[in-house]
Amino acid sequence: MFRNQYDTDVTTWSPAGRLFQVEYAMEAVKQGSAAIGLRSKTHVVLACVNKASSELSSHQKKIFKVDDHIGVAIAGLTADGRVLSRYMRNECINYSYTYESPLPVGRLVCTQRSWKRPYGVGLLIGGLDESGAHLYYNCPSGNYFEYQAFAIGSRSQAAKTYLERKFETFVDSSRENLIKDALFALRETLQGEKLTSSNCTIAVLGIGEAFSTLDQETVQRLINEFEVVGEDPPAEAAAAPDQSDGAEPGPAAAAADDDDQETPAADQGAAPMDI
Repeated sequence: MFRNQYDTDVTTWSPAGRLFQVEYAMEAVKQGSAAIGLRSKTHVVLACVNKASSELSSHQKKIFKVDDHIGVAIAGLTADGRVLSRYMRNECINYSYTYESPLPVGRLVCTQRSWKRPYGVGLLIGGLDESGAHLYYNCPSGNYFEYQAFAIGSRSQAAKTYLERKFETFVDSSRENLIKDALFALRETLQGEKLTSSNCTIAVLGIGEAFSTLDQETVQRLINEFEVVGEDPPAEAAAAPDQSDGAEPGPAAAAADDDDQETPAADQGAAPMDI
């Protein structure tokens, strides 16, 4: 890779018209743990996967509260995410002090500055203002887009595939259904790992409900309730064997029937298909 002459500064363009520092920052987002956001007319749900650098350490916090009506989920460099979340808090405080009203979500999503290096973090900004619920994705390049549902980070394509199949139902979804879909989407990014309250974080924001992170007991109860622990649902009972020939089943056939009744139980532990 002979790019050193073009990637030393964010304002240096390559002959092909590329900014390599921006591309490096976007690659850092792809390497981060997955983060997911969904919104309906009344609620926004943010979810992320918790990953520790080793078994002896705790995981890094990936969801931050900006204000009572705004929250952020990050993927990428956690240090950059903390810097940007602190900047957003200051913006909300200054706006509230000046205008005595909450900051509109759309005015908070531009965080890139030309005189600084690109932040190596992607932001999913969920908020609620007078115009309704919003979910924005802020890219390290400075671009931002509004989504109904979105996923960023490593193995996020599997979660995007699930969200693309279900996004039409999100507009009228209730709070519980949004959380359920967020858990299902998170499970898609784990690729066979068991989803538990210790390796995921869920935050909720809605009308009449300030931004808050659900505790581990609540998350685990929801996981058990929605049956998203990585196991397939129980198979239906097998149909009765065809006895159109009129012959009565003998002892061997009865034993085979007993074995067939135990067969669906063996399929319950099958791992979900990798995407």
